[in-house]
Amino acid sequence: MQQDTDLEKRLKTKVRLVLKINYYSSVLSLIFAALCYFLLHITEVIPYAFLIFGILNLFNTLLYKYHKNLALTYNIVSMMTLAGASVVTLYSGGINSPFIFVLALIVVAGYVTTKAYGSLYLNLNLLIIILIYTQNVADFNFVENVVPKESENLFAFLSVLFSIYLLGGVFGKNLLHAHHNLYKTKNELEEKIREKETLIKEVHHRVKNNLQTVSSLLSLQSRGITDKDVKGLLKSSQNRVITMAMVHEMLYMREDLSKIEYKSYVQELVEYLIRSIKGTSSNITLNIDIPNIKLNIDTAIPLGLLINETVTNALKYGIVDDNKGEINIKLRKEKEDYLILQMGDNGKGFPEETNHKNSNSLGLKLIHNLTRQLQGSLMRDLSRQGTHYTIKFKEIRDQMSNVT
Repeated sequence: MQQDTDLEKRLKTKVRLVLKINYYSSVLSLIFAALCYFLLHITEVIPYAFLIFGILNLFNTLLYKYHKNLALTYNIVSMMTLAGASVVTLYSGGINSPFIFVLALIVVAGYVTTKAYGSLYLNLNLLIIILIYTQNVADFNFVENVVPKESENLFAFLSVLFSIYLLGGVFGKNLLHAHHNLYKTKNELEEKIREKETLIKEVHHRVKNNLQTVSSLLSLQSRGITDKDVKGLLKSSQNRVITMAMVHEMLYMREDLSKIEYKSYVQELVEYLIRSIKGTSSNITLNIDIPNIKLNIDTAIPLGLLINETVTNALKYGIVDDNKGEINIKLRKEKEDYLILQMGDNGKGFPEETNHKNSNSLGLKLIHNLTRQLQGSLMRDLSRQGTHYTIKFKEIRDQMSNVT
């Protein structure tokens, strides 16, 4: 929604700029027509060119209110200006005419509108200037200077004033005003972005704190329980909560509020699980092979929970007691934006026929359900010692990107 509003503001600014320039140039042309005819005594071509341009351009500008097509309005006035300026230049001395500088204003106006229009009118004006020069130096001058000798200096003076006023008083003034508005809008947007980032960081911080509070409550609850199975369930739930809390912690501690560096997250998560389940001094070797991959929160949390369940099962049931063991985690990108996660341990594993359907293991069910949440596929490698999974999935599109 904000982006649409900004586009509307920029469009309104451009419309105001083009329409103002049109009105000013039309009025100036009509005044110049009168000056040429009554003051400079130019009775051929030039005053009529100014008169026709002024009237047609006013009509063209008024028509914008009906068709609302800025490009059409601009192109019409540009072509009329190009034709009118070329005619006045030809009939007031050709390449030596002071009015030739008005052609440069058309190029400036083109670049104000778009880069493409600017390039187009730059090339057209260069071609016209070359043609004007060619007819001046050739023997066949098909037009003659209609400005009387006694009025040439005054015509040059008024032409220069006309050009400078259009460039500075109209283009310059309105461009500066438009630039000021854009700069002001830019500052306002940057301030809103900073406020939004601060708010999002605060949300992530509070979510992390709330999840840590839930983890602490589960820890307190488990202290009063003597049943090892129930205590183990509470501990597993606590680890799942911490897995989610870590994502929010990393998001509010870093500059990028939309994605987290997944290698550091997995490293921190698995090291925590090893300490939590095996203690601070364990015989577990951790091998993590993850390149510089960043994932959004919609993918990071379910994938983190999936890794949590896999590693927890490996530490509790695969690598038993204080035995030595290895945990391997590898994440890589493939073609078509697919991500391949390979996880495994060298523990004792579990039977081939055991799966999420015929087992009461919550961990196996969660691994299967989390893979479905990632809209991925899960394969188990039975040819190697221990338990090894390969999960193929794509990053889940951030839900906030769908909000317009």
